[in-house]
Amino acid sequence: MNSPSIIFCPSEQDQSSSLLTSFIRYVSVNVGRSFESYSAFSEYAKQEFRQFWRMLVEWSNISYDGELEPVCTSDRCEDAVFFSGMHLNYTELLLMGEGADKPAITARSDGGERERVSRRELTRRVIGLGSALLNLDVRPGDRVVAITRNSIEAVVAALATTSIGAIFSCCTPDMGAQSILARFSLIRPKVLMANLERKRWDIGTSVNVRVAEVAAGLPSLTSFIALDDGSFNSEIAMPMYRYRELISLVPITHYLWRRFPFNQPSVILFTSGTTGVPKCIVHGAGGMVLEHLKEHRLHCDLRAGEKLFFQTSCAWMMWNWELSGLASGAEVIIYDGPIRGPETMWRIVDEEEVTVFGTSPTYLRFCEKAGYAPGQEHRLARLRSILSTGSVLHDAQFDWVSSNVKSLPIQSISGGTDIVGCFGLGNPNLPTIRGEVQCSSLGLDVRVVPARGAVNADVGELICANPFPSRPLGFYGDTTGAEFHQAYFSQNAGVWTHGDQIEFTKGGGMRFHGRSDGVLNIRGIRVGPAEIYNILQTIEEIDQSVAIEQQTDDDPGGSRLVLLVVLRPGELLDKKMVWRIRSELGSRGSVAMVPALIVQVEEVPITHSGKQSESAARDAVNGKYPQNLSALRNPHSVEMIARKVAEIAEYPVQ
Repeated sequence: MNSPSIIFCPSEQDQSSSLLTSFIRYVSVNVGRSFESYSAFSEYAKQEFRQFWRMLVEWSNISYDGELEPVCTSDRCEDAVFFSGMHLNYTELLLMGEGADKPAITARSDGGERERVSRRELTRRVIGLGSALLNLDVRPGDRVVAITRNSIEAVVAALATTSIGAIFSCCTPDMGAQSILARFSLIRPKVLMANLERKRWDIGTSVNVRVAEVAAGLPSLTSFIALDDGSFNSEIAMPMYRYRELISLVPITHYLWRRFPFNQPSVILFTSGTTGVPKCIVHGAGGMVLEHLKEHRLHCDLRAGEKLFFQTSCAWMMWNWELSGLASGAEVIIYDGPIRGPETMWRIVDEEEVTVFGTSPTYLRFCEKAGYAPGQEHRLARLRSILSTGSVLHDAQFDWVSSNVKSLPIQSISGGTDIVGCFGLGNPNLPTIRGEVQCSSLGLDVRVVPARGAVNADVGELICANPFPSRPLGFYGDTTGAEFHQAYFSQNAGVWTHGDQIEFTKGGGMRFHGRSDGVLNIRGIRVGPAEIYNILQTIEEIDQSVAIEQQTDDDPGGSRLVLLVVLRPGELLDKKMVWRIRSELGSRGSVAMVPALIVQVEEVPITHSGKQSESAARDAVNGKYPQNLSALRNPHSVEMIARKVAEIAEYPVQ
């Protein structure tokens, strides 16, 4: 590895005035010990994690009822429970505080439309919709789901649901009805909210048609709430209400927020593994907001009055992460619409005078390939930090940002839907080194477990060896906890195993090397191969298929989706078949499931036990020698796949 290259170093003034430094001083005074360096404090936060989390609650001035003790009931991550004597309201923590007339949310959409609401107005709408949900017999623990655009209505829907102790979950209108039902049907929701109006950038089936199909497929529904003025083409089998009417029914004078247990289930996020249906990950209110307060204030140095803008959709956990910025007093900027060109996001950063901008390696690469220099095209005077996540931010991209945007900290961060937070984060007190995540998340004992027989022992599986508050409560419907245990704790007893390959650098930073499981990361969107296979089962001509993430320097995000297909005898992969496969995956799944390259092969790698070996196929597609060749019944298939992919790699089937 080359010697580290520092591309940004905070000044002594910046370090001494950071919120992280303020918190370290607070801890030092209250626990009676000094910390000679950041690494010393980080080590303290891991070893004395109970004390660390209690100090964070007190320093953050969180409103709560009850007692802080016990902070944590166990040293085992799998069964530890945090703050069992504490009660709070997630929505209250985001909305309350000083500055009721200050901006809370600014919503931008394609074409330049703009809406801004104050904290007072946002609170009024949330209370109105929350009261309406109570009138619709929604009770704590009930599920409310939404098919929604990234809008103020989406924010209100989420906060209104969590405000009454119910559980919120959402998908985006561009997802196919089958993919949405694969998620929502698992959690048996009581209320569905959705956008019905078609936007000029929508493609495929009209949104109202998809929503109607979803509504018909959820027998547990008792009510439907339209988030806009759109309508259905025919009647639906449940009462329908209008969002704009519901939010105007209740005044907010002397409203009292009901406080629920710290671990009250509040959000269900969906992630797909390599097999089976999507997993329904249940997150608790307290763990989510406490982790986000820590990440925003200590790692991002986010302050009241600053503007946070993250390039995301409602279907990604970063939407929840960005929304929690309200708890730090920040104004949250959201965008709904397509990326028209490299200027799309930067124009918003400029016009809204964004302070902290979050994006992805995919978008940065898109700008680079377009020859676009944001620093020359826009006024970015207020921009002081750029965050990047979704996939690995490569060394050269750090250089591109420094040269083409401005000199500032580039915080490559990484975590996941699984913990609705990050294991690797930025740090306002440390230098930014090209290609590296600055540090691990405070209070989390992140370690590397090398693979057996690994050539490079520095690279291995990311684990977290101690408990942390944002560990999910479990999977919805997994009454015994067996699936939850299998997903995160079966590989390394008692500790969290995340599924990322990482290494620690000599300076304490981190480098991420991609996923260690079969989950695909296509342009920053994680896709479970099982969802692709379920859709392809309806195409009779396909006998077998394997979806592979191929690493490439030529594609945005550094990788693309390659689909290997074995067709039934006599069938040929022609242009008509390619179009059909892509169409089915795009309309019934999502855009992320549409392969960039489809290759017909005679056979896929099969183990002696008769199972498909996706790891061997992945190695073949990426030009690597498979480590498990002896475990294959048909080892010759690997060379055949590598040859066929190489033959047409420069000429993708259209």
